[in-house]
Amino acid sequence: MGADHVVALSIDGSIAALFIVLGLGVMVARQMLASLRFFMWQSVALAASALVLAVDLHIYSLFWVALITVVSKVLAVPWVLRWAAGEEVYGCREVDQALDIPVSVLVASVLALVTWFAMVPTLPIFASGVPFAHINLPAGMVMVLWGAFTVALRRESVAQLMGLLIMENGAFFGSIAIVHNLTVIVEIAVAVDVPILALVIGLLIRNIRRVTGSTLAGALDSLHER
Repeated sequence: MGADHVVALSIDGSIAALFIVLGLGVMVARQMLASLRFFMWQSVALAASALVLAVDLHIYSLFWVALITVVSKVLAVPWVLRWAAGEEVYGCREVDQALDIPVSVLVASVLALVTWFAMVPTLPIFASGVPFAHINLPAGMVMVLWGAFTVALRRESVAQLMGLLIMENGAFFGSIAIVHNLTVIVEIAVAVDVPILALVIGLLIRNIRRVTGSTLAGALDSLHER
């Protein structure tokens, strides 16, 4: 193992730690705009990990992954969400959560520990000889679980969407370490799906707010046919 590879592993490990911290920020942020900003910075961390892997493994398609991630998730998705859902949703409103922040952090910590101890023994079997898999896969799986927890934790439909987005980030963060040879066309298709999903859900949330006057998931009961 060369010195350059050791440095790349250290950098990617630091990025993975930052990726997890930013995901926690998405989950516990009190305001929707702050949650969106945490998601944007987490997407930057995802792009940075792709760049590290591209340089160290000489897999230049990962440069496209990094570029597409920045364009789609750092630029397109936030713009789509703020346009579709409206500025009043991303103003100074606080996120309505089923649990308070200390309890949420405690549950998230337990989920992270369980995921880590469950994955570490299996990594030599499923990711043998795959560089960076022992870093990216556990971090990605933690984020998938945290995203699902965010969807269950929050009562605001917009905030629940943020949970879905960090789940996708987690899946992508893990996959770039084990699947390197996706064509550019496939990468573009995957990246375009995320803004389209955000647009569709954002428009639905916008229309729901017009009908019910709220983005609370519980307010959807008022849309039942009478």
